Amino acid sequence: MASANDVRVRFAPSPTGRLHVGNVRTALFNWLFARQRGGRFILRIEDTDLERSRPEYERHIYEDLKWLGLTWDEGPDVGGPYGPYRQSERLQLYREAADRLLQSGRAYRCFCTPEELDAERQRAKAQGLPYVYSGRCRRLTSDEVALKLNQKKPFTVRFRVEPGLITWTDLVRGRVEWQAELLGDFVIMKSDGWPVYNFAVVIDDMAMKITHVIRGDGHLPNTPRQIVLYRALGGSPPQFGHLSTILGPDGTKLSKRHGATSIGEFRERGYLPEALFNFLALLGWSPAGGSEILSREELIGQFSLDRVVKAPAIFDVGKLNWMNRHYLRQMDRERLIDLAARYLVKANRLEDGPLDDATRRWLGLVLDAVITHLDTLAQVVEETEIVFEYDLDRASQSEEVRQTLEDEGALQVIEALREELADVSEVTVEAFQRATRAVKERTGRKGRALFHPIRIALTGRPSGPELVKLIPIYEMGSRLNLPAPIPSVSHRLDAFLQYATHWRRRGR
Repeated sequence: MASANDVRVRFAPSPTGRLHVGNVRTALFNWLFARQRGGRFILRIEDTDLERSRPEYERHIYEDLKWLGLTWDEGPDVGGPYGPYRQSERLQLYREAADRLLQSGRAYRCFCTPEELDAERQRAKAQGLPYVYSGRCRRLTSDEVALKLNQKKPFTVRFRVEPGLITWTDLVRGRVEWQAELLGDFVIMKSDGWPVYNFAVVIDDMAMKITHVIRGDGHLPNTPRQIVLYRALGGSPPQFGHLSTILGPDGTKLSKRHGATSIGEFRERGYLPEALFNFLALLGWSPAGGSEILSREELIGQFSLDRVVKAPAIFDVGKLNWMNRHYLRQMDRERLIDLAARYLVKANRLEDGPLDDATRRWLGLVLDAVITHLDTLAQVVEETEIVFEYDLDRASQSEEVRQTLEDEGALQVIEALREELADVSEVTVEAFQRATRAVKERTGRKGRALFHPIRIALTGRPSGPELVKLIPIYEMGSRLNLPAPIPSVSHRLDAFLQYATHWRRRGR
């Protein structure tokens, strides 16, 4: 068994789409295992699917992993001693390995046509049997093979599977057994000269000295094929560990119908990398202490495959939101301002470009007012409507707003507050509190009867952040150069009183 310093694991995505939760959970467990054991984490790009592989998807892989904080020690962009790290650049290695197997008799050329193979599948289906290749081409003589090659007949290369029991001790599932006869003689090189997945991955893992293969349980049927290939090529199989499937809350395999599934989508929706990192680490693994909020360093220190469970992991969005809320509230203020600003720029509430000092201070106050209502950063657009939007026509569609417009006592409160603030050049929190105390004495109203009309007049909404938090936001915001002006406290009181007058004149 390899020593701790010899540990070498790999994450080998195909650049055929965006990385999804299952992919990245696999990458994360490999990364944690390598870091915990002082080993190496290798990124390999498996791009032999020529039709679907795209350079832009490879770039997304790098971006998503780096955003999440999963750095690699060897890979296509950083190099390493066992490159190249793209399968499309390793074709000669696969062909040489296939030739060795052909020469040793462990592989043979198969000239069966797609039609002949489909007929075999249909016969097996009709008999209710799993399809296993008949092996007809393994019986061809060397002269028959030479004749077909001379006739330029296309062929695949198949591995000759010997009968017997294939076993391995899985790092997650324990002992696993597989009857070799169920595999049949499987293809290792396609007729176009490119390797199939199971062959290429074995050649790469051997060449890159991979010691542990940690991957999803969808790869379980691939493992016996890979084990017999290792042995035929004179290598020792790595240790395998197969992670359970990730399910949605309804118990079905996680998919688009459950919401976001790609890392790019979670990033766009405003989840923090540290929250998603923490959450994914707990999908199928649990720390010994039971705590669920764990730093990157704590996760590295505690991670062990011994605590990875066999049962499927449930992707609980509610738990992810709870975790993201925690990290949002603990975040450095300046970083929070920078991240939130991106969403507000996209919504045309802030100008694009660096924020000046005054706008940064003001945006910090805005975020202080709404932070407890945010599950994700993307929600900052909706939650700050109370700051950026003051639309009395829309407000009057609310029953509570209409009741205020009809309540003479409520309007008297707002008129009195406007008079108390008439000579105040800047409405500070202290000035606002003095004015409301004076209004209380003048009108005799208190509690909800006093503050509810004021809230509606200032915000156009019956609920929201504390007024003492909104007052400086409105005052400071009214002096900033924003895409849409923010009315000051006095302007809002004037506007509401004018609107109430018109609203009552036109008979509501």
